[in-house]
Amino acid sequence: MSDVTQLLSAIDSGDRKAADELLPLVYEELRKLAAYKMANEKAGQTLQPTALVHEAWLKIAGDANEHFANRGHFFKAAAGAMQRILIDVARRKQRLKHGANLVGNELHESQIAMSVPSEELLAVNDALATLAVEDPQAAEVVQMRYFVGMTVPEIADALGLAPRTVDRHWAFARAWLKRTIRMSLYGSV
Repeated sequence: MSDVTQLLSAIDSGDRKAADELLPLVYEELRKLAAYKMANEKAGQTLQPTALVHEAWLKIAGDANEHFANRGHFFKAAAGAMQRILIDVARRKQRLKHGANLVGNELHESQIAMSVPSEELLAVNDALATLAVEDPQAAEVVQMRYFVGMTVPEIADALGLAPRTVDRHWAFARAWLKRTIRMSLYGSV
């Protein structure tokens, strides 16, 4: 059992000290994932990967009803939180692009800039929701790979799958999403 799994189990048992120990351990792993995701940002980017980590941590740690069975379950929740944050930012940018907020606003650290156009990110999110109905495990792989930037071995470890299985899910999901997104954005295959 990993340190994270042991700490999650201790937290579920009511050990307050375990919660204090979990944050530094998980924070570094989440920060590495966020740094990987933010590595392709435009030069001069003033936001840091820590903004994404902080937002995700607030979402997953703030839900007192959420109990994590193991390390993989925790990182699936973290991947979902990061995805929701990035989608919210894309929607905010989309609204701003269409004149929803003409008053100048100060840029806050929580408004994470992304190199992917917001239309594409929203199309990926919509297609991913459809894929989750058809193939939930492939959707989880996409979520962890696209929104969090996890590698195939990291995803395999988090989901308890063989790396080859993760590769197969990734290949299927990429082809499926490409076709679905092309249809939604351009109306053709």
